[in-house]
Amino acid sequence: MRKLVPYIGICDFMNFEQVKAMLDVFNANLPAGVERKLHVGAMMSYKTLNGLPTKWEAVFPRKEDIATIFSSDETYNCLHYVADDMRDDRELWRNMAIAISPYGGIGIHAIQLDRVVWPDPLQIFNGIHTSRHDDDVEVILQISGVALDEVGNNPEELVERLRDYETVIHRVLLDKSMGQGLGLDAVGLLPFLSAIAESLPNLGLVVAGGIGPDTAHLIGPIVKEFPDISWDAQSKLHVDGHAMNPVDWDRATAYLENTLKLLAA
Repeated sequence: MRKLVPYIGICDFMNFEQVKAMLDVFNANLPAGVERKLHVGAMMSYKTLNGLPTKWEAVFPRKEDIATIFSSDETYNCLHYVADDMRDDRELWRNMAIAISPYGGIGIHAIQLDRVVWPDPLQIFNGIHTSRHDDDVEVILQISGVALDEVGNNPEELVERLRDYETVIHRVLLDKSMGQGLGLDAVGLLPFLSAIAESLPNLGLVVAGGIGPDTAHLIGPIVKEFPDISWDAQSKLHVDGHAMNPVDWDRATAYLENTLKLLAA
């Protein structure tokens, strides 16, 4: 069983210079004795992978640039693959495989499946193994508000649904916001996190949704209950809180500083 190192994530990196700058901030503020990594998130969609026009062109990196973004061995390099534009979900495996290799490069550590509601576990398995990265690329499955609706917003039913994925994914990300910047509801998420931790202890836990420099406190109750929880941020780090605007790297810096304080002894 592989060791899952918890992370603090920033999505929407566009180049390696941004990675280096945020890694400096991360290392300068990481409390002594705390084992964490900076999650470097780069976006890709079905459209950007397949050369189709998309409104996200200005804030998604070119697929040819992703391997360079993933150049550091110190970071946790995660390709966020947005699958909601895919015409046929039976082709998920093929798109995953191509996204990972060649475009993820040798530095990719994980692929996160965004906006794909309860994909076929066999598709995930085939995508990873076809890419020939089955031993070193983790899979993170985003559980959106839509996915939770499909299990009746019931923690026990969520666990039963996740059992089908236990051998093909490594982490579960609970994200009701899905990039819309909605505030994280710690109280509402805790029963789901507790159910997963109790029944599927090998799965890493991740939360996202509305986390930023001014809302770091929202994850405090979750960190208290789950010290090894990982979290990710996106829209709240952008200019005006809109994911179609560029990342405000001053806000990203403040986000890292404020959330890392939650880990201080």
